[in-house]
Amino acid sequence: MQINFDEERPIYIQISEGIEDAILSGAFPEESQIPSITEFSVTYRINPATALKGINILVDEGILYKKRGVGMFVAQGAAEKLISKRKEKFFGNYIINLVDEAKRLEISKDEIKNMIERGFEDEHRN
Repeated sequence: MQINFDEERPIYIQISEGIEDAILSGAFPEESQIPSITEFSVTYRINPATALKGINILVDEGILYKKRGVGMFVAQGAAEKLISKRKEKFFGNYIINLVDEAKRLEISKDEIKNMIERGFEDEHRN
């Protein structure tokens, strides 16, 4: 996980999304412990309150839970919740805009489907 201090997104959001990415990649499996607030604050040279704010977002969403006196852990079903959350975000951030632009350009559903399939098949992409 990297923190970009020059980015517009607040640091606590970057912490939260970095933990989400780590859960989705398998770096933090369900029921595993994540680094402590102190570890986050020392590693990234940030205020512990900032790290806590980012972690608390995930606690509020049921992605993480606290074991009193032990630390924070990844909840059962966290990856599934995150995938669902990110699919909705993807729809709102990309699909709605894509459809709006397609309508302005008079691109049909079939043309969009073909373009998407072409994007998946393009060997020169990632």
